[in-house]
Amino acid sequence: MTRRGWVLFAAMAMIWGIPYFLIRVAVKEIPPSVVVFGRTSLAAVVLLVLAARAGAIRAALRRWRPVLVFAIVEMAIPWILLTTAEEHLASGLTALIVAAVPIVGTIAAFVLGDRHALRFVRIVGIALGLGGVALLVGRDLTSDQAPPWWSVVEVLIVVVCYATAPFLADRRLADVPSLGVIAVSLSIVTVIYAPIAALNLPAHTPRINAVLAVLALALICTGLAFVVFFRLIDEVGPARAGLITFANPVVAVALGAVFLDELITTATVIGFVLVAAGCWLATRPPPAMSQQSDDTLAEAGRGPLA
Repeated sequence: MTRRGWVLFAAMAMIWGIPYFLIRVAVKEIPPSVVVFGRTSLAAVVLLVLAARAGAIRAALRRWRPVLVFAIVEMAIPWILLTTAEEHLASGLTALIVAAVPIVGTIAAFVLGDRHALRFVRIVGIALGLGGVALLVGRDLTSDQAPPWWSVVEVLIVVVCYATAPFLADRRLADVPSLGVIAVSLSIVTVIYAPIAALNLPAHTPRINAVLAVLALALICTGLAFVVFFRLIDEVGPARAGLITFANPVVAVALGAVFLDELITTATVIGFVLVAAGCWLATRPPPAMSQQSDDTLAEAGRGPLA
């Protein structure tokens, strides 16, 4: 990997590792629907400008139906669930659960007809990863201050959404510029959440740290994130770019521990190791698989946009 590739990789590891921390800060002062609206509306403005300059919007609008479905599955549903869940769940735990996306992506690939998806090594990876998630969730739900069980279910639904949305993009939107798809998708989600947010405005003026958290979510973790991620893919390819999945939870757990006093227990460490090992094994391509198939698998199991 080139020096530029390493710089972009490190940037993405941080940019997609901090949303969990920022969401946790924001929802203490701002209702989840308002957080989602603020995040998508500001990011949409930035990416629409960039997409318009690149001439990528018209192609996305011509394929508005699959773009609409992608926007709902990749953004509208998971972002509200993730934000709502973090009213109760620690940011680090949330990130560790979401790290299981590539494992669910491998199962989805098998369901959709990938005959290589459930080779023995991948089955072992899926078992390890699910064991890690079970350890993380079980430890938290059996603690003295256990969060509501439905908050964990919300995050698990997020995992399914993040794992399946890339397959839709790969099958229905592969010939549409990614920047156009993301810009139009963010605009769609903004329109969906505008009336919901208007009905759920906070009763008091949020503190500045919550407002700054939403701004950072929009401008850095959403707008800038996609620009950097596309450049990372161009620089190192989808397979290597997807490895940020393993770095994001480390950043999230560290930020939660340092700034939110979230505990890092033995179960946290073991759970993360199991999930990371499971993701690595579950997404390993067969020795004879072509580079194109390798990259397709990596894109399907890429790091999620939290």
